[in-house]
Amino acid sequence: MSHNNSNRHAIIVAGGSGKRFGSELPKQFLPLAGKPVLMHTIEKFHHAGASIVVVLPQEHQQMWIDMCKESNFAVSHTIANGGATRFESVKNGLAAIDNLADDDLVAVHDGVRPLVSVELINRCYDTAQQCGSAIPVVNPNDSIRQVMDDGTSRQLLRSSLRAVQTPQTFRAELLQGAYDVMESPLFTDDASVVEAAGHQVTLVDGEVANIKITTPIDMIIASQLISDGTTC
Repeated sequence: MSHNNSNRHAIIVAGGSGKRFGSELPKQFLPLAGKPVLMHTIEKFHHAGASIVVVLPQEHQQMWIDMCKESNFAVSHTIANGGATRFESVKNGLAAIDNLADDDLVAVHDGVRPLVSVELINRCYDTAQQCGSAIPVVNPNDSIRQVMDDGTSRQLLRSSLRAVQTPQTFRAELLQGAYDVMESPLFTDDASVVEAAGHQVTLVDGEVANIKITTPIDMIIASQLISDGTTC
């Protein structure tokens, strides 16, 4: 089911090198259920009716174009150059969206989160339309400890903590304004950039299955979830 929402845009950040994964091939290009991880991710946003910008390091772009040809991958998308940091990559992605209007909606999503559901994407767009932003979060399963500078640690109250996912979704005017600044080491994701610009962000329920593929174990889990039909 495709929504044709002409004001929906997605910036899919696919800048990983594969170093942490331990593979030669960057994680976003690894085969998952018969096609590269990144194709699964793009298809989800296509089904949600978004226009799509994929941010890729220049050295990976030809490989990606060849993969799309080989797979007859027909979902239209623009390719933007990855930056040295996520902040730069998102900025480049924003610049690649043509005729972006203030009240358009922009979702920023990790290329290596292929299991996001169309339902979650729609929820984020709908909430951002109403509230200005939508940040998907889940409750952490593990107990969390904070390690202090002196080497001691303390337990944090798990019930008050949330693990943050993507797509982090915003009204365009808010996101563009927030990114029109110098980069800071405090910027760990889009929500932190928007908060630094003085805006509150709205949290929405994320999904346990919306995992980020970071290690080989994540690939095994993702394959199993797809073959179980857990994601849609």
